[in-house]
Amino acid sequence: MRVLHVITGLAAGGAEHQLRLLLRHLPHECEVATLANAGPVAQAIRAGGTPVHDLGMRGNRDVSVLPRLVRLIRDGRFDVVHTHLYRACLYGRLAARLAGVRQVLATEHSLGTGVIEGRPTTAGVRALYLAGERLGAGTIAVSGTVADRLVAWGVRRERVRVVPNGIDATEFRYDRDTRAATRAALGIPAGAQVVGSVGRLAATKRFDLLIGALAGLPPRTVLLLAGDGEQRAALASLAGQRGVADRVVFAGATAHAREVLCAMDVFASPSEQETFGLAVLEALANGLPAVYVTCPPLDEYPVAAPGTRRVAPDGRALREALRAELSGLAGRGGARLPVPDVLHRFDVPALAARVGQIYHDVAAVRRPAALRLIEGDAS
Repeated sequence: MRVLHVITGLAAGGAEHQLRLLLRHLPHECEVATLANAGPVAQAIRAGGTPVHDLGMRGNRDVSVLPRLVRLIRDGRFDVVHTHLYRACLYGRLAARLAGVRQVLATEHSLGTGVIEGRPTTAGVRALYLAGERLGAGTIAVSGTVADRLVAWGVRRERVRVVPNGIDATEFRYDRDTRAATRAALGIPAGAQVVGSVGRLAATKRFDLLIGALAGLPPRTVLLLAGDGEQRAALASLAGQRGVADRVVFAGATAHAREVLCAMDVFASPSEQETFGLAVLEALANGLPAVYVTCPPLDEYPVAAPGTRRVAPDGRALREALRAELSGLAGRGGARLPVPDVLHRFDVPALAARVGQIYHDVAAVRRPAALRLIEGDAS
């Protein structure tokens, strides 16, 4: 079976890395089309042996990408087209249908409450999304939270399958030498206590709460933010206003989070808008304690996860939780925590097998109602 994955871009990001992991374990002949920005994740995918086609899209309304994508799908004789992220879902579903491929699936990675991929979900955005959704066979949601949001938007429940994101915990294992090298490269003193986070510097991530909390933490505490985005200048300005500019390190976008995680002592995720919260799981795989506001895989599968602390989305609660974790860090001499068993629930090969089975079921039915039939609803 030949599968074409269509994604908006392949710079650093959660959806992009999920695609990279998925491709390693899918038992199919896969290729990838990125509408634009064939960045470091594209390089990693190519290094793994999967072809990546950069379609050179110049902006959201560059419709010239559509015939190029149609031609790629036709020439490649793909059996299934699998789309990822909003813009790729719109163009990919339409291109697949124009190319005569009706076995089209999408993975919804980033639908929040009132936002999608960090942008407001206006009436127009929602209308386009729903129009495109009807062109496909169904949607894979990365969490039950996302599935519920899709249904609230108007997507039929039977057209949604939940397959959570996966994690290869070995990719994030802690390494003492990496810690020292990363701290040195970022100018972080060896003896500093580092609270850190990873993600796009967007308003929905609420990194402003971390900067506010830092002002109430011990003076040798450093805040490490790994990521880039439109809020960087505003966050830097806020750090200056709160008198902690010299204690905030902006590491910029990173192709892989392991290095910055090794440099941290406590991980913090203050966002209320996480559709999955993969960064929290990556931090746990690195042996870090994690303070978080929301993380659907931990919230939806309530099991003991040592080292995790859920807090309310306000600065005071966040500050007190971080203070407690930093105290605990000192009490155990800075030692890393054991990797929690909950991560086994998100084993990449098992989750890739579930996605692969959906491909086979959809391709076997070969008509738009495919997903309803594999769900057992032939209505």
